[in-house]
Amino acid sequence: MFQGLSEKLTAVFEKMRRSGKLTEKDIDVALNEVKMALLEADVNFKVVKNFIKRVKERSIGTEILKSLTPTQQVIKIVLEELTTLLGSERTKLAVSPKKPTVILMAGLQGSGKTTTSAKLALYLRKDEKKNPMLVACDIYRPAAVKQLQVLGDQLSVEVFAGQHGQKPADIALAAIEHAKSRDFDTVIIDTAGRLHIDEQMMAEVKGIKEATSPHEVLLVVDAMTGQDAVNMATTFNEMLELSGIVLTKLDGDARGGAALSIREVTGKPVKFVGTGEKSSSLEPFYPERMAQRILGMGDVLSLIEKAQANMDEEKMKEIEKRVLEADFNFNDFLYQLTQIKKMGPLDQLLGMIPGFSSMGNLSEFSFDDKKFKRFEAIILSMTEQERNVPDVIDGSRRKRIAAGSGNTIQDVNQLLKQFTQMRKMMKQLGSFAKRKGPGRLGKFFGM
Repeated sequence: MFQGLSEKLTAVFEKMRRSGKLTEKDIDVALNEVKMALLEADVNFKVVKNFIKRVKERSIGTEILKSLTPTQQVIKIVLEELTTLLGSERTKLAVSPKKPTVILMAGLQGSGKTTTSAKLALYLRKDEKKNPMLVACDIYRPAAVKQLQVLGDQLSVEVFAGQHGQKPADIALAAIEHAKSRDFDTVIIDTAGRLHIDEQMMAEVKGIKEATSPHEVLLVVDAMTGQDAVNMATTFNEMLELSGIVLTKLDGDARGGAALSIREVTGKPVKFVGTGEKSSSLEPFYPERMAQRILGMGDVLSLIEKAQANMDEEKMKEIEKRVLEADFNFNDFLYQLTQIKKMGPLDQLLGMIPGFSSMGNLSEFSFDDKKFKRFEAIILSMTEQERNVPDVIDGSRRKRIAAGSGNTIQDVNQLLKQFTQMRKMMKQLGSFAKRKGPGRLGKFFGM
């Protein structure tokens, strides 16, 4: 996500570093390039104009220009202003002192509203230790109720569906009463959407809101639609008075215009982002972490949280020992691939590591189930020596491994390339552990 923007901003700041001392003209030139990068990323023009104005006012000053590290000072200002643009701090969901907390989900058809409702239920159960219930109020779209019920079954979350002919507002009210009687502390109402905003849809959602008095009104929007998402959020906010926004498909949003504009334009915080198709790929939105990622600084805190939720502590200690001894091998790599597969796409994870986000096309390091099985077959076709000492794998060995695993030499080369990248990452973590003392690699992963 944001890779194109991140690469352009990193290039601008690298050029500034090479200049050494900065003049007011240098800053003007650099900020003009930043402005063009933001506009090309489909960020709202007024948002860009105000952002550049704020950065320039703070950057052009004697204390900055005469600083020993002027470029670092400018980057710090850009980071702070970018964080402010994205919302400053994480905005948590409201929690009602009296059960249940009611969350109304709104949005157009195709935005991912139903799947996001299910993902939110899973997040609340796993991360917030809540007992949520889903409510199917989309009675118009074919199989919408069934879709939510299937998702609920997969995630072990109860789904409340009304009687045939019942109005959506009545279904929502009945669901809340049901939740009270069954001790559900959160009710998530999935409402109907349309391909476009229309009076009937808005009247219906407003009717549900008036009947249920929800504690949260969340709008689900597709980040990949850019400024259309911002315009839609503005319209919904005028009619419904939103409490927050969920940006879906952020993993496929190479530009970032919606994420960078929507808070400033609507005045409403982004509370969650969807970063993939898995049920667990709905994450709280942290403005500072996102700003750091956009500027190529990585997002170590999010990486730690993902690792903490998926990695085995004892196994991590074993790997830490080998990392410190510069002995990271293919057996470790296969284990890590298995864990990373649980955590999310490899290119997203590498993008969270400082320095990796500016390496170029990280998508070439991603892998799906098919690629994972191919890599596993290749590793299992290696000899014990090759798995333990990967550097011995030369051209003839690659040919033999390819034939033994039923793959091509290109497949083997691709695996070796990804292994090299992983070993580089583990070397960085090993250096961190050496500086901090024994046992600190596990602590780096939040253990």
